[in-house]
Amino acid sequence: MSMVSDILEELWNSELKYKGIKINIFGVPKFSKYNHKSMCDTLGQLKRKGLIEKELSGLVLSKRGKEYVRKKFDSLKQFDKPSNSSKGKNLLVMFDVPTERKREREWLRWHLKKFEYIMIQQSVWVGPSPIPKEFSDYLKIIKLDKCIKTFKLEKPYK
Repeated sequence: MSMVSDILEELWNSELKYKGIKINIFGVPKFSKYNHKSMCDTLGQLKRKGLIEKELSGLVLSKRGKEYVRKKFDSLKQFDKPSNSSKGKNLLVMFDVPTERKREREWLRWHLKKFEYIMIQQSVWVGPSPIPKEFSDYLKIIKLDKCIKTFKLEKPYK
C-alpha cells in the first residue's frame, strides 16, 4: 500500500485525536513509519488536491476525499481464496486488460495469485478450478469479463 492510501485510510477509520491528529486506539497513527519530510510533502499534495482539509480539531477528509476513499474501497473488492477449488491446476485463464485499466489488471493478477494460480506468461495463468462465482460476478460488474477467457484443461498443469 502507498503512503497516500495509508494516510487516507487512517483518516477514514480514526476517531481518536491527539494534538489535532487522528490516532488509532494505541495512540499511534498508522503512517508513523514514514519519515517526517515525506509525510509533510504527501499531506501537502493531498491538501492541494482537495482530499484533506485542516479544521480546528486537526486534519480530516474533505467531502471530495471521502468520495475518493469510498470509490477506492468500493471499486475493487477483495475476495477470499475459494475453499471448494480442486487440488490440481486445471483451469487456464487468459486476459487482455487495456493499459488504461492498469489498476484493475494488477488487482486481477493479485487475486489470481491469492487463488493459487501461477503465471505461465504475462497474461496467461493456470490454477485450480472453479473461479469463485462471486469473483466472476464481480468481473461482470466492473466490465472485465469481456477481457478474460478461461479454458478447462483435460489434464492438470504440472
